[in-house]
Amino acid sequence: MNVESVTQSQAESAEAFYSRIFRRLMLLMVIFAVALTPVAWTRFGTRIGLSFAAGSLIALLNFYWLALTIRAAGKKAEESGGRSGRAGVMLRFFFRYLLIALAAYVIFNSSAESLYGLFAGLSLPVVAILIEAVLEVYSALRAGI
Repeated sequence: MNVESVTQSQAESAEAFYSRIFRRLMLLMVIFAVALTPVAWTRFGTRIGLSFAAGSLIALLNFYWLALTIRAAGKKAEESGGRSGRAGVMLRFFFRYLLIALAAYVIFNSSAESLYGLFAGLSLPVVAILIEAVLEVYSALRAGI
């Protein structure tokens, strides 16, 4: 077995691992968004419920676009031998944050208390990553690693 085939199989294994984690993270975020939106709506009112739903949607889009940006940057770096086409990657990077700022501005102008719902919705990736980390540690300990 030569070094190139070992490196290729390790890269494929790593890609499968990261794809699996990405799918689980997206699934966890969707589950929490769907489960917690009615809770926020009934417990805190319509404005916070709607802003939580908006924050959740933005968080899901943002996380998905982040994954696409990272893949595109990696692919460009691989194709160009280390030099990446930064303009497109940076534009997508800043567009994500522009979307968040625009949503925060619109929600803040309608009701300052609705920002709580927006920020709670935007924190879905944090919750999903924490749960995924606990699951990975549990799996590693169970496997004896």
